[in-house]
Amino acid sequence: QVQLVESGGGKVQAGESLRLSCATSELTFNIYTMGWFRQAPGKEREFVAGISWRGGDTRYADSVKGRFAISRDKAKMTVYLQMNSLKPEDTAVYYCAADRAVAVDAVWSRYDYWGQGTQLTVSS
Repeated sequence: QVQLVESGGGKVQAGESLRLSCATSELTFNIYTMGWFRQAPGKEREFVAGISWRGGDTRYADSVKGRFAISRDKAKMTVYLQMNSLKPEDTAVYYCAADRAVAVDAVWSRYDYWGQGTQLTVSS
């Protein structure tokens, strides 16, 4: 059973930084490509960032490119999303997801497993 546990959400001011974490098992960490998605109230779930299981391929949504960074820590079996220069429009529930694909996929329906989500609220 694949389990993904997100943490690190909270309330921040615009311009501040925050880091989200997604903890998983060793097996999941080693064979799954990982992605971060977000969903704001009344909006569809959207891709934020993804990293291949080998860590060599990363991909970002245009809206976060240059501000967010995704990374993996093999020793901790954790995937991180470092978010800088946060904006009110980044406010959403952020989800970690795992995909058996080799390459990063931006389509949420192609991911096999999901975490419970963590709320980020950015105030102006």
